Formats: sequence, C-alpha cells, structure tokens
Amino acid sequence: MTSLLHMDASASGCGDSITRELTAFYADTWRCLHGSAGYRYRDLAAEPVPLVSPAFVSLGIRVERHGTVPLRKVAEMTAGPAEEREWALTLPLIEEMRTAETVLIGVPMYNFSVPASLKAWIDRVTFPGAFVDPGTGDRLLRETTVVVVTARGGCYAPGTPREDFDFQTPYLRAYFTELGVAPEHLHFVHAEMTRASDVPALAQFKPLAADSLSAARTAVAELARRPVGNRAAGSRAATRTR
Repeated sequence: MTSLLHMDASASGCGDSITRELTAFYADTWRCLHGSAGYRYRDLAAEPVPLVSPAFVSLGIRVERHGTVPLRKVAEMTAGPAEEREWALTLPLIEEMRTAETVLIGVPMYNFSVPASLKAWIDRVTFPGAFVDPGTGDRLLRETTVVVVTARGGCYAPGTPREDFDFQTPYLRAYFTELGVAPEHLHFVHAEMTRASDVPALAQFKPLAADSLSAARTAVAELARRPVGNRAAGSRAATRTR
C-alpha cells in the first residue's frame, strides 16, 4: 500500500492559507490515484507538537552515547517518568516519518524562515539514530519523497532583491538531506507574492502573484501524479518551481 504523510504548518485557516490550499490540492490528487487507506494528516498549527524539554535532551544524549540504538530499545533506556513521557510523544512522529513513502509539508514563510510549529516537529522528530538502520548504517529515508510547498508574501526568487532573505528553502534543504533524504527526491514548490491581493503596497505585483500561483498548482499536480515509490520511479531531478 502506498502512503502519504500530509502536514500543514500554517497558522491561517483553510480559506486564507495558500499552503493549505496547495497541499490539499496535492492530497486530493494523490487520493484520487491511490485511495485514502495510506493517507495520514497532521495539522501542526491546530495540534502543536510539544517543544522538547530537558528530559528529551537527556534521553537523546544518553542514547547517542550508545551509537545507533534500535527504536524498540530506547524505552528501556529512559530514566524516570519525564523521559518516558518525552519518548511517548516522540516515537509516533518518528514512526509516521519512517513509514511514509511521500511526506508533503505546507510551509508558509514566517519572518524569512519556517513557522515555529514546524520547527517544534523538526526538533522532536530528529532523535539520535532514528532514521539510520542500526545494523547496516544505511539512511532509512534515502527512498522517501519529500514535497515542500511554500508561500511567501513577497518574492524571494533568484535574481530578486530579497533573494538573500530566503532562509526557508536553504534551511529545509539542508535539514532533509542531512536527515537522509536524497537530493533528487526533495522537491520545492513556491508560491510568491501571495500578499499582493490584500497589501496595497504590493498591488502592482498581482499579475506576478497570479502567475506564480498558477505555476505552483501545475507543479503540485505533476508531483502528486508521479509514480509512487522511488525504487519504481527511478531517480529524477528535483523540482524547484520558483
């Protein structure tokens, strides 16, 4: 069975969020092809992932000192109720990520970077050794497809005055590739100038915003229709629609 983990990080509601609109379009297209059995949704803004605590850090350091520890053995290494609670919060998120063939994330740009709701998920799911095979050392996410759908109120495309203000794309690219996702399986779809329709100072950019959103819709549809499973689909160049 094919599987899709769909996450949204926007604090805006469905009617106001471009990333929610685009990820919903992807998910609808995907489910039309594959059905709903392998689909899982997580709203990181409506149901925030708890921030990591000192107990999480203590457990992580202890585990890391033992090398790559199988997930099933981590619970045995907890020291007290606080660490047990932290691991109980963490393990389901790791298992969701490990079992998903495709991970779809809606990421609006907040203050040139990512929302705190997504950062909280990143901090918790990035537990030492969670995405490494303890027997072989292989990266468990090397065949996982990750699709990041972003929305930016301004324009941060290459060659624009604010290109260097984009700390969103470089950060997420570095994070997911370091986690083990192959660069050719990491895709970015950007909708630029999304505030042009409601911020008077950006009104002149409405045509650019419309073109960017249209291109993002096309890219999302194409990615959602791709054959599922990178082993079957083979390697492809990453899609980065600006």
